[in-house]
Amino acid sequence: MSRSQLVAEHLPLLRRYARALTGSQASGDAYVAAMLEAMLGDPSVLDESHGPRAGLFRLFTQIWNSVSVNDDAEVTTLPMPPERRLSNITPLPRQAFLLLSLEGFSEEEVAFILSTDVAETRRLADAAGREMAAEIATDVLIIEDETFIAMDLESLVKNLGHNVVGVARTHADAVALAKNKRPGLILADIQLADGSSGLDAVNELLRTFEVPVVFITAYPERFLTGERPEPAFLISKPFQPAMVSAVASQALFFQRNSRNRTPKAPAA
Repeated sequence: MSRSQLVAEHLPLLRRYARALTGSQASGDAYVAAMLEAMLGDPSVLDESHGPRAGLFRLFTQIWNSVSVNDDAEVTTLPMPPERRLSNITPLPRQAFLLLSLEGFSEEEVAFILSTDVAETRRLADAAGREMAAEIATDVLIIEDETFIAMDLESLVKNLGHNVVGVARTHADAVALAKNKRPGLILADIQLADGSSGLDAVNELLRTFEVPVVFITAYPERFLTGERPEPAFLISKPFQPAMVSAVASQALFFQRNSRNRTPKAPAA
């Protein structure tokens, strides 16, 4: 397999990670683009000693953590959003937790990606867990048409200390519940029982109030092309509890710290 084919294979999930880390599609994709430019300029910067996927995430991390990139006012193609400036609050623990929980890397691979060791990786992940435990609990709306998945999500959300205000199976149910309950977080499936889209339901809600949203789909790569406005937070089916915890906490982190309270653009 050629280098370009390897990159293409792993690029969608790298975009997912970048968006979860930065809190937006535009910023996440901009950092990925900067990584690709660096690799095109010098292919030797990609270290594949732990495999091509880990190598890409390692190179992305080097770009993300680069002071010259983040602080250079002349970099017009890579704007630093308010979330990124505020995320100086312990960014490494969040990176370690997302790499372990969202992307499923082993501790050894995460240590390689973050240029640290396994002991430090564990310490960072534990620190992230403590931070998330300190998050203020919120009301959660679940939009999911599969009964058993909805039950799993409801149990998981409650175990994380949140309150479930309702479970919606259709577009109409989701809109009615959200307008009545005003949740602080939404977990939304893409395809609903009535054949409608969870994206459409969420877009309708976001026109009336601001709320962080995490989308759940069996096909995340379909929403990680960079060709249109897309969700910033995606969970793959089947999901692990740690994955939901990691992504939901990221979404709440950016909502809590965002200084820009203007209405959100549609998710797609």
